[in-house]
Amino acid sequence: LPQSAPVYLSETAPARWRGAFTSSFNTFVVIGILSATITNYFTNRIPRWGWRVSLGLAAVPGVIVVVGAFFIPDTPSSLVLRGQPDRARAALQRIRGDGTNIDAEFKDIVHAVDEARRNDVGSFRRLFSKQYRHYLVAGLAVPVFYEFTGMIVISVFSPVLFRTVGFSSQKAILGSVINSMTNLVATVLSSFVMDRTGRRFLLIIGGIGMLLCEVAISWIMAGHLGKHQGVTMPHGYATAVLVLICLCTFSFGLSWAPLRWVVPAEIYPVEIRSAGQALSISVELCLSFVELQVFIALLCAMKYGVFLFYAVWLLAMTIFVAVFLPETKGVPLEAMRSVWTGHWYWRRFVKQDANHERQITGVSTN
Repeated sequence: LPQSAPVYLSETAPARWRGAFTSSFNTFVVIGILSATITNYFTNRIPRWGWRVSLGLAAVPGVIVVVGAFFIPDTPSSLVLRGQPDRARAALQRIRGDGTNIDAEFKDIVHAVDEARRNDVGSFRRLFSKQYRHYLVAGLAVPVFYEFTGMIVISVFSPVLFRTVGFSSQKAILGSVINSMTNLVATVLSSFVMDRTGRRFLLIIGGIGMLLCEVAISWIMAGHLGKHQGVTMPHGYATAVLVLICLCTFSFGLSWAPLRWVVPAEIYPVEIRSAGQALSISVELCLSFVELQVFIALLCAMKYGVFLFYAVWLLAMTIFVAVFLPETKGVPLEAMRSVWTGHWYWRRFVKQDANHERQITGVSTN
């Protein structure tokens, strides 16, 4: 699902609303996390078998996804790539609406697929070639940096963090519920603004916000955790940590949480899109697994320093976005090469093809 859903949404969405459409995947992920956290809050009160209810309810969204998959068409790009232009045109007309003129958009999809077919080299070999190096770097940087925001461990282990700073078990889970609701509000807000403000602006603002919050959390924990003849910290400082975690989550939900799905799904050309997305998701899942295994050990060994560790990464990723990531807001997928040819650094790796650019950049963005 993380492999196919963002690509599907990206390929079917109109260019000017692509960010909102693609980020809706993250919105429903956050809704699922919030639902699971609320379920855990109530089932935690049921002795012995409450966990069975929590685990069993996870089957409900799985059933909805499986049934819903039978009612959606393939993407036009996929159908053209598989030699079914008539079905592709019908699918595009269905997606855009019966009264919409799709001639220009469909023509550009066909041109993009024809370009992809000119090279017989496999998708993964192309992805690792010099000509596609900019796609590879961006496609790997986004999931790697996403994992080192530190937010996945804050999300998963927030009850542990809240217990560490002094909350009871039940209040720690309630804190996680509040944190998940904050994430949902920020994610929905991001869906409304990312196609207006652009991807880079949100990534930079979100990175700076998380950086400041994590430095502040580290400062409070360094000064007060385990001090004052206690094993935790005074109530006022514990509350401040809760507020800072929620602010950090808001910055995350506004930026990196939805955009880690949006950016990799839209930067790749059609000939390497599936391979590039597969590589991005694989790297993210592997790093996520490793990070979840070692976070408790890091927290015990580094204590407050673990947040400074993530803060350094946040500084690095914010600089990377500001310097190396081009803006893709409103650019049709079939014209995505143009954002790289105009970039001060990556243009040296982009193969110049003037005829192809003239054909593609005339595509409608409606």
